[in-house]
Amino acid sequence: MAKKDTIKALVSRDISEEVAELLLTKYNTMGLISAASVEDLVSVGLSEEEAEATLLKIGRRASRAGTPKTKKAVPEPKQEPLEEVFTQHVLTPAEEKLTEIALRLGISMPMKIISDIARVVEHCDLGDEIHEKLMVTASRMYSSRLMDKNESTGVMAAHSLGEPGTQMNMRTFHYAGVANINVTQGLPRLIEIVDARRIPSTPSMEIPLIGIAAEDESVARHVASEIEVTSLLDIASIETDITNQRLIITPNMRKMAVRGLGTEDIVEKLNKIKAVRGLVRLSDFQVIITSDEQSYKRLQIMYDAVRNAKIKGIDGIARAVLSKVGGSWKIITEGSNLKEVLKIEGVNTNKVMTNSILEVADVLGIEAARNSIVHEAMGTLGEAGLDVDIRHIMLVADLMTNDGQVKAIGRHGVSGKKSSVLARAAFEITAAHLLHAAMVGEVDSLEGVTENIIVGQPVTLGTGAVNLIYTPKRGKKV
Repeated sequence: MAKKDTIKALVSRDISEEVAELLLTKYNTMGLISAASVEDLVSVGLSEEEAEATLLKIGRRASRAGTPKTKKAVPEPKQEPLEEVFTQHVLTPAEEKLTEIALRLGISMPMKIISDIARVVEHCDLGDEIHEKLMVTASRMYSSRLMDKNESTGVMAAHSLGEPGTQMNMRTFHYAGVANINVTQGLPRLIEIVDARRIPSTPSMEIPLIGIAAEDESVARHVASEIEVTSLLDIASIETDITNQRLIITPNMRKMAVRGLGTEDIVEKLNKIKAVRGLVRLSDFQVIITSDEQSYKRLQIMYDAVRNAKIKGIDGIARAVLSKVGGSWKIITEGSNLKEVLKIEGVNTNKVMTNSILEVADVLGIEAARNSIVHEAMGTLGEAGLDVDIRHIMLVADLMTNDGQVKAIGRHGVSGKKSSVLARAAFEITAAHLLHAAMVGEVDSLEGVTENIIVGQPVTLGTGAVNLIYTPKRGKKV
């Protein structure tokens, strides 16, 4: 595995690039890293906690060389149960009036529709007759759009998404109005959404600003500099002094001023790196790192440790670009880290968006992830000029999130967990599903479309869900 591929594999396991670079100074493959002990990784330059966390992330429990030491179990801190917050919706006068009309006329509609109508008419001077006509018309339109009983909603949703998908292109577009920020659109993005990818191919965030940051460009740039990762090579040049076995770092004052950094910040951050801790000192306008041993290998390890050292910013966000929309500044990022971005001052936390659905689920919960799936899918189809009813996408989003976790539409998610044995066998790996079902004695109730087609009987949908019984009348006795 090439060095670039190994770094990519480590980063995909939530290991920072700095740690990955340190590991590759001694190990070339994932296998060698996973076979190493905690002490081996500490000798490379990692802290003990980082070494243990790294071994856990690459799929192996941390092990220690020599005699294992029995650690005293530390009791976990007792967590207080979260307080349930419940806020009851107080009806506005317009909502109360429309609700009374609905009860009087026997109209049954969701409260959201009534609230939407009330929001429009509350500032209008309309009589009771007009209000009644509005409710009757809204009820008629709502009833006409309800799905019929025993309708094949799943097949309709699959067709409504699959057929437009054949018309989508497979290109990567520039972010609208922002140079050099690419976002995946079209069919590849739709596949990412329904596959519930942990990391999108082009993770991105849209970060609206609030207060003075939304109005002042200089303040907005300061917020962007707090978000975008700044490495040492972005603000300084590194020279290797082989004769004196040291590294000479020359900061670029103009670049540092733009990012709001000083030379002391560089010294402070570098001193936190295990490989050069205690060896960093400030000399005039330069930062000197002197090797503690006369070794070319040691000098190379030091260079690799500091060249990509993070001086400022949020992990995972490679770039942050300003964009002005509607008179307010916002930040478009290349990379995503929702949890940390929400902590930045000046960010409108209520409207921050990321295209990483799994990250939304981790930070904001499953309901937010469900809304994110709907938003991302509708946006992707809209970019391609395709008009798909949102209810089809809502059905897919509900199916992907109905058990509290984001599941993919595939054999490792929704399709692989169907209750019907025949439906699972018809999708993939037929023999394995049938063999396992026979071993454990599974029973198929033949309630779905696929399994009924397989056994050759009518599908329990539409007219197939109706049983007619005819009882002939007996003739009169003569």
